[in-house]
Amino acid sequence: MTFKPQSKNKVFFVLLLLFAFLATPDANAQRKKRNKDKKGDTEKVAPKKKSTEKSIADLTKKSKKIEGLFTIYQDTITGSLQMVVTKEQLEKEFIYFSQIKDGVSEVGAFRGAYRGSKIFTLKKYFNKIEFVAKNTSYYFDPNSALSKSAEANISEGVMASLKIEATDKEKGLYLIKADAIFLKETLSQIKPPRFPGRGPFSFSLGNLDKGKTKINAIKNYPENTDLVIEYVYSKPSVLNGGSNAVTDGRNVTIKVNHSLIQVPDNTYMARYDDPRVGYFTTQVTNMTTPSVTPYKDLIHRWHLEKKDPAAAVSEPVEPITWWIENTTPLEYRETIKEGVLRWNIAFEKAGFKNAMVVKVQPDDAEWDAGDVRYNVLRWTSSPRPPFGGYGPSFVNPRTGQILGADVMLEYVHQTNRVIYDKLFETMSAFSYEDIDKAENELQKFNKQYNYCSLGHLMHENSVFGNTALTLMNASEDEKEVLRNEGLTHLIMHEVGHTLGLNHNMKSSQLHSPAQLADKNYIQGKALTGSVMDYEAINVTNDRTQQGHYFTTTLGPYDLWAIEFGYKPVTTYKELDDILKRSTEPELIFGNDADDMRSPGKAIDPRVMVGDLSNDQITYSVNRINLVNEMTAKLRTKYSDYGKSYQELVVAYSILQGQKSSALNVISRFIGGIYVDRAMQGQVGGTQPYTPVSYADQKRAMKALKDYLFAPNANDVPKDLYTHLARQRRGFNFFGGPEDPKIHSAALRRQMGVLYHILHPNTLQRIVDSELYGNEYKLPEYMRDLNKAIFNADINTSVNSFRQNLQLAYTDMLIQMLTGKVSGRFSNVAKSMAIYNLKTIRRFAANNLGDLGTKAHKMHLKTLIDNAMKEIK
Repeated sequence: MTFKPQSKNKVFFVLLLLFAFLATPDANAQRKKRNKDKKGDTEKVAPKKKSTEKSIADLTKKSKKIEGLFTIYQDTITGSLQMVVTKEQLEKEFIYFSQIKDGVSEVGAFRGAYRGSKIFTLKKYFNKIEFVAKNTSYYFDPNSALSKSAEANISEGVMASLKIEATDKEKGLYLIKADAIFLKETLSQIKPPRFPGRGPFSFSLGNLDKGKTKINAIKNYPENTDLVIEYVYSKPSVLNGGSNAVTDGRNVTIKVNHSLIQVPDNTYMARYDDPRVGYFTTQVTNMTTPSVTPYKDLIHRWHLEKKDPAAAVSEPVEPITWWIENTTPLEYRETIKEGVLRWNIAFEKAGFKNAMVVKVQPDDAEWDAGDVRYNVLRWTSSPRPPFGGYGPSFVNPRTGQILGADVMLEYVHQTNRVIYDKLFETMSAFSYEDIDKAENELQKFNKQYNYCSLGHLMHENSVFGNTALTLMNASEDEKEVLRNEGLTHLIMHEVGHTLGLNHNMKSSQLHSPAQLADKNYIQGKALTGSVMDYEAINVTNDRTQQGHYFTTTLGPYDLWAIEFGYKPVTTYKELDDILKRSTEPELIFGNDADDMRSPGKAIDPRVMVGDLSNDQITYSVNRINLVNEMTAKLRTKYSDYGKSYQELVVAYSILQGQKSSALNVISRFIGGIYVDRAMQGQVGGTQPYTPVSYADQKRAMKALKDYLFAPNANDVPKDLYTHLARQRRGFNFFGGPEDPKIHSAALRRQMGVLYHILHPNTLQRIVDSELYGNEYKLPEYMRDLNKAIFNADINTSVNSFRQNLQLAYTDMLIQMLTGKVSGRFSNVAKSMAIYNLKTIRRFAANNLGDLGTKAHKMHLKTLIDNAMKEIK
C-alpha cells in the first residue's frame, strides 16, 4: 500500500493521540501519588503557627519606660499608662498616700491638703491583678485561737481588678493598664460628698471628665512611685460658680499627688496612746482581750534612733530634716528656722541632740514640695486662705510611724488686712437646729482634713495687737516684735502637729492675770503650758508692763509630751513613770474633743480657745475694758487725710471680735464641769468631775449682765457709727445696702452667748450636776438670766439694742417649748421656760416707757400669749 505525504501526516497525528490516551492513566496515577505524598507530608510535618500572644516588649515598644518601685510605661503618643507588677510584689503590703497639689478651697481641696494613707496589697486572681485596701483597725493576738477568725465580718476594699495584658514568666512580670487606677477616683475619693442640709446653691463639683483628666508628672524612685494627676470636673451649668478663685465653675481642676510607697523595713517600735497626753493616733481595737478598754491606739511619731544607744543624749542616726521652700519671703526665713529648732530643746529632754535640722530649698532644686521624700515648710498666698497654718503628716497605718510631713503657711495671715470681705453681716434666722447643723458640718470637715484653725485666731490676734499698738502710739519696732513673736508661735505650733502632737486647749492656765501683766516676771517664759493651745494675745492694760505678746518658747507640757512620745524605753514602767506626772498643774491636757468653742459642746471651761490665765473671767473682763477704752479712741486715731474709712472699719470690727471672744470665754463657766483624767489612785489626781464653784458661776453671770446684756453694753462715741464706711470696690455693694448693720452685729454677739447658756446640753448639765456638787441650780440661774435681760429698763424706755435682745431671748424660750428641737430639753428646763415667759408677760404689762417701748412690750405679750395657747 502506498502512502501519499499528506497521508503520512494524518497517520502520525492518529498515533500521537493513541499514545496520549494510553499514557493518561499512569500520568493521573502519578499526579495522584504526588498529591497524596504532599498531603501526607503536610499532616506529618506541619509548620509552626505564628503566636498571636504579645509580650511586654511588644506592648510597650512605643512607650517611655520609667523605672522605680513600680515600673511605669507611658505611651509617647497618647500618654496612656501601663504598669508592671512583679511576682515578688504580690501579697506584699504597700502604703498609698495622696495630697492635693492644687485645687479650690470651696471643696476642701487646697494646696498641701493631706488625704491620709492606707495599706494595700496586690493579688493575682487568674488573669487579673487586684488592688486591695487592707483594714488596719483591729488587732488579733497571733497566740489566741481567735486569730484564726481574724477576717470574719471585716470587709477589705477591692479598689481595682485589672486584666493582665502580658506576662514575662521567666522574670515574673505582669503588665497591666494603669489609666483606670490613676485617671479615676480608684485609690481615693477626691470629689467630696454633699453633706445633708447644705443648700442647693452651695458650690459643688461636676462629674469627672475622662476626656480632660490627664497625667501631669511621673516621678519614680526605688522606694516610692509618685504621679501627679490633673482631674477635671465638668458640668454644663452651675448654680454657684464659687469665688473669683474658680475661673470657670463648669470646669474645675484639682491636681492630686498619688504616692505608692514601700513599707519601711526598720527597727521602729510602735507606742500606744494614753488619755493623759495628746498625740494623733491610728485607732486599733484588740479583738482578743477581755478588757473593757481594748485599745491599742498607735501614736504618730517619727523613727528616731540614737547613734550611741548608751549615751544619755545622742544625735539621731537620721534627724528630722526640714526644708524651707523657696517660695518663703526672705524676711521670714530666719524666724521660721528658729521656730523649728526650738523643738530641739524638747528632744534633748528625750535623749536626742539636734533631732531637728533645717535647710533651705535652692532656687534651682529639681524636686518640688509635693515630693514625699522631703518635709517642707511651704507658703501660699491664696485668694481664699483655708488656714493660717496647717501641719499635717502621714503615717504607716500598721505602726503609726510618721513617714513625711509639711507645714503650710498663708501669707495673708502675716499682714494687717482682714481675710473676709463682709465685716458686717445681717443677722441670720438662727435657731437651735441651725446652730447644731453648722457645728456638725464643721466637725465633719475638721475631722476629715485634720484642719487646724490656729492661723485664723493668730491673724485676729495679730491684727488686734497691731490696732492696740497703733492706738497706743507704739513704734514700728514694737510692731515688728509682735509680728515676729506671732510667726514664731505659729511655726512652733504647726511643727508640733508634724511631730504627732494634737492640740492642748487647757494649757493656758499656766500663769495668773497679774503674772501675765508683769513684764519682769514673764520675760523669757512661755505664756502657756504648751504651744499647742489657742490662747488669746497677751496685750496688757498697762502699757508700761507689756511683756511677751505670744508664746515664743516651749512650755512644760511640750517637753513632757515629747519625752513620752520619743524617749527610748525598754519597759512599760518607764513610760508609766513619765505619765504619772500628768497631775502636775503645768501638764494639764485637753484637746479639741473637749474644747468648748462651740455652743453646747464639751463641759470643761478651761478647755477653751481665745482665753488666757488661770483666772479666765478676770482676764476676759480686763480685755473687754481694754477694748472699750480703745474703741473710744478710734475716730481720732484713724483719720488720715485722703484715705478711705476702711482702716477704721477693720479696727472697729477687730475690737468687737475680741470682745465677743472674751464674752464667750466667760459664758462657758455657767454649767461648767472641771474634768480630771488622772487614773485611779494616781498621786495628785482628783475626782473626774467637779462642778464649777457657785461663786465663779455667779461671777460669770454678773460679767455677762454688765458687759453683754446691759442697756449701755453697746455704747460708743456718737460719731463712730456714722463713719464705719467700707471702701467701695466695683459693685461690692450690689447684694445689699452698704450701711453698717450695727444692731445685727450686736445681736449676733449676744446670740452667740445665749445659744450656749440656753443650749439643751448646758441646761441638762446644770440639772444633772446638782447631784454631784453644783450649787448654782437651774431655777436660780434662769431667774438671774431673766433679770439680766429685763430688770434694768423694765420701768423705763427700752433702747433698740435691748428690744432686739429681749425679743430674741423670748423667742428662744418659746422654741424650748414649741420648736422643732423642744424634745431635747428636759421637763425641768421647760418648766423654768414657762416660768420666765410668764414673768416677762407681767413685766411687759406695765405699759411704761416711750411709744417704741410700748409697741415692743405689746409685741412681747403677743408672742407669749400665742405660745401659751399652743402649749395648751
